[in-house]
Amino acid sequence: MKAKKLLTFIVAAIALFAVPLFAQQFGNGPVRIIDLALLYVMLALGLNIVVGYAGLLDLGYVAFYAVGSYMFALMASPHLSENFEAIQAAFPTGLHSPIWLVIPLGAGLAALFGVLLGAPTLKLRGDYLAIVTLGFGEIIRVFLNNLEYPVNVTNGPRGIGQIDSFHVFGVDLGKSFQIGDYTLPSVTLYYYLFLLLVVGSVLICYRLENSRIGRAWMAIREDEIAAKAMGINTRNLKLLAFGMGATFGGVSGAMFASFQGFVSPESFSLQESVMIVAMVVLGGIGHIPGVILGALMLSALPEVLRYVAGDIQSMTGGRIDASILRQLLVALAMIVIMLIRPRGLWPAPEHGKAAPTPVK
Repeated sequence: MKAKKLLTFIVAAIALFAVPLFAQQFGNGPVRIIDLALLYVMLALGLNIVVGYAGLLDLGYVAFYAVGSYMFALMASPHLSENFEAIQAAFPTGLHSPIWLVIPLGAGLAALFGVLLGAPTLKLRGDYLAIVTLGFGEIIRVFLNNLEYPVNVTNGPRGIGQIDSFHVFGVDLGKSFQIGDYTLPSVTLYYYLFLLLVVGSVLICYRLENSRIGRAWMAIREDEIAAKAMGINTRNLKLLAFGMGATFGGVSGAMFASFQGFVSPESFSLQESVMIVAMVVLGGIGHIPGVILGALMLSALPEVLRYVAGDIQSMTGGRIDASILRQLLVALAMIVIMLIRPRGLWPAPEHGKAAPTPVK
């Protein structure tokens, strides 16, 4: 059995390593779609801690994504040096933070914002919690949109550009890397970085799920009053769930900023939060393989349907807008899937099982 598992892991590792090399044959576009899909996998895994394990409906999760993105944008671009004389005197060429500093800072700052969100909502449940978290996400976006006056911190709706790419062991991920006669483009280099972070995220989630903390979260999800009666500190564990889930969003945001080279408030709208929640629900709440599957499908499906929508638009003589049609096709696909698989594409095996009948 162990040999079979080891063989499965080896085959999966080889396949994951070869995916961008195969997709590269069709250009950089497909590899870029895969890169963004991996970022959404990290986001969905982080939200799964809050929604799937602890049972706390969070519709403002994109706020942590935005915090991580803007943190890296400010620390790895000339924006602060151009607007603050003290920073310009200390860093004439601008801040250029390394990846080893950015990842812990992104995780820590997002965790802090997660705790700040969780603290006022400890006594809220269900729809009320969803409304408050939704408002928190919108507040962050509005702040990012307006923190241009009187002091220009976020550059407002214009966003922040000229963001550095990552350098890992002396390799600039923003440029192609030559290995003999073979060239690895930037999108492929970022793929391997994102894949490494996703693997680390999956390992952390598995360890959390099987730990005492994970079982306590699931007890709170099933019945908070019963969990409290058993001696579980529901307040601290809820805050821990918000903070731990937010760390994934913060790291993903930093990766997104470096990958895009530009961030603006438009990238962190309510629609993004709803889409991340849909990934968790569609894949299977609380089940890591299901969440990964849901994230990959919902992140790649709109891009794949982009080509289908264009063909349908041309068939109707341009009377149907391609972007609206693409959203309609995504919505229809989600409705069909949820009607066929109401518990998700890959639900947790234990979910919904009846208690075993006692032996007489």
